[in-house]
Amino acid sequence: MTTVLPPRAGRQCHNALNPMHSALYFSPDLDREFTALGFTDRSAMRLAARSAALGAVGAGTVAATFYNYNHEFLSGHLPAVWETASPAEVLDARLRTADATLRRLLGDDVVASPEMAEAAELALRATEACTRHARPLYSANADLPVPEQPHLAYWHAATLLREHRGDGHLSALLAAGLDPVEALASHTATGKGMSPRWVLGTRGWRRADWEAARERLRERGLLDAEGELTEAGTALRAELEEHTDRLDSAPYEHLGAAGVERLTELGRGFLVAAAGAGAFPADLLGKG
Repeated sequence: MTTVLPPRAGRQCHNALNPMHSALYFSPDLDREFTALGFTDRSAMRLAARSAALGAVGAGTVAATFYNYNHEFLSGHLPAVWETASPAEVLDARLRTADATLRRLLGDDVVASPEMAEAAELALRATEACTRHARPLYSANADLPVPEQPHLAYWHAATLLREHRGDGHLSALLAAGLDPVEALASHTATGKGMSPRWVLGTRGWRRADWEAARERLRERGLLDAEGELTEAGTALRAELEEHTDRLDSAPYEHLGAAGVERLTELGRGFLVAAAGAGAFPADLLGKG
């Protein structure tokens, strides 16, 4: 029996949980753990951390599964990162980073709280309805054991839900005919995506790539002369999210309306605390 959820309830829940996974990539704890493994390049650390569940993969696999990274940039790090540390070693370091990061951002009392245990239980229940087909990043992470400690189980479940939605979103981007840089540029134009500085610095694209993508979006009538979304561009971005919602509905329908509402409430509380503790750079999001 399909549960009827309020409009965008699943997306709102995702938006509360996803940043707690993403906080790892901005964490000084990741730098410490991965430096101890022998890494010296921050981009290599972060690429290894996210792709390790896939195994000792190369640039081609990561370009396909991450979608919006420059293959040439990836080739400068992959598969060479696996000469520094194996995927198993990276996954262990990733979990240690998650532990240290959550304790630093939320405090030991929150980490050990009944609310954290409740959030972990709810998030894991939602993942029971995730599907593996055509979802490589989700499926790879789903093969990993669920950590015993509730805060790490919560982080693990947030990771699964993030990658499940993300894998579906790639299908929506393909259907919309947006290439990697066009996808990034149109998202930034909404004001909710990463700023150009962060996009170019982390995804390996050049300013010329960015401007060329913006010009292609203008030719399609999706951006105006000032780089703002047109009515058609706004509609396309809205349809992308709605398409993604449809592909990602099963976990939240499985959890049910009350469970989704409670998990969203708990996740938002953790997120507000983490953001207040400096989990994310102040200039991460924005059009400028």
